[in-house]
Amino acid sequence: MEKVIIIRYAEIHLKGNNRGFFERAFCINIEKSLRGIKHEIRRQSGRYLIENFDEDDEDAIVSRLLKVFGIHSLSVGLKTACDTDKIFAAVCKVSESEGTFKIETHRADKTFPLNSMQISAEIGGRLLDYNHNLKVDVHNPQFTINIDLRENGTAFVFGKFIKGAGGMPVGTAGKGLLLISGGIDSPVAGHMIARRGMEVDCIHFHSYPYTNLQARDKVIELTKLLSKFTGSTKLYIVSVTHIQEEIHKNCNPEYMVTLLRRFMMRIAQKIAIRNGLQCLITGESLGQVASQTIEGMTSSNSVVTLPVLRPLCGFDKDEIIERSRKIGTYETSIQPFEDCCTVFLPKHPAIRPQRKDIEEEESKLDADYLVDEALKTSEILSI
Repeated sequence: MEKVIIIRYAEIHLKGNNRGFFERAFCINIEKSLRGIKHEIRRQSGRYLIENFDEDDEDAIVSRLLKVFGIHSLSVGLKTACDTDKIFAAVCKVSESEGTFKIETHRADKTFPLNSMQISAEIGGRLLDYNHNLKVDVHNPQFTINIDLRENGTAFVFGKFIKGAGGMPVGTAGKGLLLISGGIDSPVAGHMIARRGMEVDCIHFHSYPYTNLQARDKVIELTKLLSKFTGSTKLYIVSVTHIQEEIHKNCNPEYMVTLLRRFMMRIAQKIAIRNGLQCLITGESLGQVASQTIEGMTSSNSVVTLPVLRPLCGFDKDEIIERSRKIGTYETSIQPFEDCCTVFLPKHPAIRPQRKDIEEEESKLDADYLVDEALKTSEILSI
């Protein structure tokens, strides 16, 4: 028998004639996640197996796999032949030493002489004879031993089903550019859209020297945390200092945030189109702050032609915080380094900016020049 990690995928089984495309992307993402760890990956009867790994690496492998989108569940178990004696030997290794148990059997191999219930009864009876500290409880067992007989004469014996990240493999649903601010919301938005299979690059706007370099480092760290789920990611860093100074000098201060958002969207779209990205992604939640009213969002959208995805639009702050804790970005997001949106922040920002008023204020600026000037400050980091 051999120790293996059994991987089951999520929605891929629904994909009909395109299933091969999704499976290839899925396998590539698993390999990327395990880079640097000795292992072999093999597809077997609707499962993926991680084999030939050092047992000291087991926890690291499981931890990495739990960040791979497309995995429905995984189990650490033993692979053996579809033979009752060998299955029982594997069950003895997987079993707890005492307590109540239940045997669950799945028999994909219909040529095996016993059906699922008979296998469970046979192995369960043997286990009771082998260890008198165990008792059967089919309704509320302290642990369950699972036996999975596959069509190719292989059996898997394991204990737990460990819930995976779910979703679809990254790389199967296009490419997008996430506007990442350094706050709580945008990393969660990037995680959610990547979970649907989209490759995600990031763009961050800064206002140095009004904001410090620690705010920049914070965003780099957030992008690294996000890349554990999304794979390799490019981070574009762009200065909007001069744009903010010009807005502050020439325009009605209550429109500062809305005008700045419009410039950000223009810059993000130009970078996205240059790099073959198909949409913009933001962490906006409807009504959360003054710039996130439907009027504010409409104003931002009106300056770009790419789709703008807002996966958090219907979430409240508590839900977003809960998700940020779950994906491990919360503690970094709450570090007290201000982002560019806090610079020249008006006391009373416009809550429902009208498009004609915004365009009138924006006419006081040379928008094309300011966008081109900002693009010249762009840095690119590979995360």
